[in-house]
Amino acid sequence: MGHNPVGKNDAPLIIELEGDLLRFGLKYEQWMAQIASYTDVEKPSAAIDVTVLPYANSALQKIESARKEGMQVILNANTNVDQDLTRRIAAHLNLFDHVQFAMQQPSAPVTIPIANTLKNWALAFRLHQWVKNCLIFVPLVAAHRLTDVTLLAQGMLAFLCFGLCASSVYILNDLLDLTDDRHHKAKRHRPFASGALAIRSGLIAFPMLLVLAFSLALISLPWTFAAVLGTYYVLTLLYSLLLKRLMALDVIALAMLYTLRVFAGGAALQLTLTFWLLAFAMFLFLSLALAKRFAELRDALERGRTGKTRGRDYDPHDLEMIASLGAAAGYQSVMVLALYLREQSTITLYANPDVMWLACPILLFWITRVWMLTHRGQMHEDPVVFAARDWISQIAGVLFGLTFLAAS
Repeated sequence: MGHNPVGKNDAPLIIELEGDLLRFGLKYEQWMAQIASYTDVEKPSAAIDVTVLPYANSALQKIESARKEGMQVILNANTNVDQDLTRRIAAHLNLFDHVQFAMQQPSAPVTIPIANTLKNWALAFRLHQWVKNCLIFVPLVAAHRLTDVTLLAQGMLAFLCFGLCASSVYILNDLLDLTDDRHHKAKRHRPFASGALAIRSGLIAFPMLLVLAFSLALISLPWTFAAVLGTYYVLTLLYSLLLKRLMALDVIALAMLYTLRVFAGGAALQLTLTFWLLAFAMFLFLSLALAKRFAELRDALERGRTGKTRGRDYDPHDLEMIASLGAAAGYQSVMVLALYLREQSTITLYANPDVMWLACPILLFWITRVWMLTHRGQMHEDPVVFAARDWISQIAGVLFGLTFLAAS
């Protein structure tokens, strides 16, 4: 640790480790690091990475000003805080003349506002990701019953339940991925990783959301929907704890999580799902899951990383193979669509079935464009969320739907 000679002001500046330097306590941070270490063979130790902790800028600025004035700066930590961790933090920052452990608090602590705002909670809930839950309505569209008000109302309730359940898992995933997220150029700004929301509040929020989601599902929707929702939750939990760190299993799990939304729509609306719809969904979503991995790897390569990316079982050398597999899966979904359009049972549903063939080149265009943008480094988010925001994708989606409408 550095040392500043005492100048004209002999009164030291005392900085509280918890409250001043860090907005929230370290106890819950250590809990989550311990749990994460159990599920990651690459992290046998539960030691917190002090180099990426969300230190408060206001405290750092106050320390800098005090040192310029020749004041001593003391880091004060409560006696129940891990002393080794406290010393590692002090050594990393190299800003303190002394570290002390005491129960008492300074008379005038530096206050840092807690950013528990609606905006931060919306980010923690990842409300923008709820757009993926629109897949619940796919069975309704496939069954030509989109104008059924009763089914639409049930679909909206299923949409809400799925969103609450997904947000519960997003929060838990963020709590388990604190260190990995802090090393990521974009994810480090997430509310829990950045310190904008307390870890303790996340530990309270995620089970509450889960209970609310399943309570609504069991009370208002068929039990089969609750069963699918439970399957989604278990698979998502497995993905967060283990599968996302395993090559190939991670993208297959992601594709299944997308497809389970279609299953959930069928269960909530009590509509039969065809083999063709499920096969189409699985291949398409596998392609999009691989596109997501490709984008992450390409970003890591641009930042100079040559080994495996944090929390993943891929390295930049896998880019070409991932691109090949992803494009192949996407084009396979077009093949499934083409075979579906030639089914006699499909042809009998439409007055002008030949018009539906236009859906194939539209889908081919969209999949090709997604992969070209991903290859160019222009895919910065989940591909499904990207599709919902991208105006060209929106036009392609409208044209895709119009082909089926025109064939009716």
